[in-house]
Amino acid sequence: MALVTGPPSEDGNGRRGDARGAEPKQDRSRATRQRLLESAVACLAEHGWGGSTVSVVAEHAGVSRGAAQHHFPTREDLFTAAVEYVAEERSLALRRSTHRLASSGPASDPERVAAAVAALVDLYTGTLFRAALHLWVAATHEPQLGTRVTDLEARIGRESHRMAVELLGADESRPGVRETVQGFLDMARGLGLANLLTDDRERRERIVDQWARLLYRQLHGDG
Repeated sequence: MALVTGPPSEDGNGRRGDARGAEPKQDRSRATRQRLLESAVACLAEHGWGGSTVSVVAEHAGVSRGAAQHHFPTREDLFTAAVEYVAEERSLALRRSTHRLASSGPASDPERVAAAVAALVDLYTGTLFRAALHLWVAATHEPQLGTRVTDLEARIGRESHRMAVELLGADESRPGVRETVQGFLDMARGLGLANLLTDDRERRERIVDQWARLLYRQLHGDG
């Protein structure tokens, strides 16, 4: 059947139809799915795996449980999709930081290095990383999540390292530079873990400032 792309036409009974009439329904379906994924991440960050049931997520998203199960028939389906959503959003956040800082000055500029360090640490202390942590814990007990979480974290880990190298202007052909960048990312992840229990913003800012100075000297200093 040919796809009608022109204006509405009358059918044999004199009623007018619109070939685009299905689009609003499809748009609503996509919007509902997006709200459910965003709510799944928010609920994981706030309540953890144990408190993030399909009913809780549906209520947070403002949809019925039936609507939630239409998109995600099981809890595992919902949170497996949430794993992918978290990974995609973290990747987008990394790319946004890269694009923003790329225009702020040369990679060897001390202020840009400091801004890059702060931006990378922020990725490990926000809602997306908090949700990811709960998914890690859940994956140790839920076989349906385990492989997916492991694969996606490996992917996001590689992308985080690649973008950190770009943001910091690091030359990994120099001995020790790769390990320096990876050590910094491990430190940032540790700050994210600490932030899960208490808001240690003041202490974290001092550590981030010190790491920015150390990284600048190591990556761009004279020796």
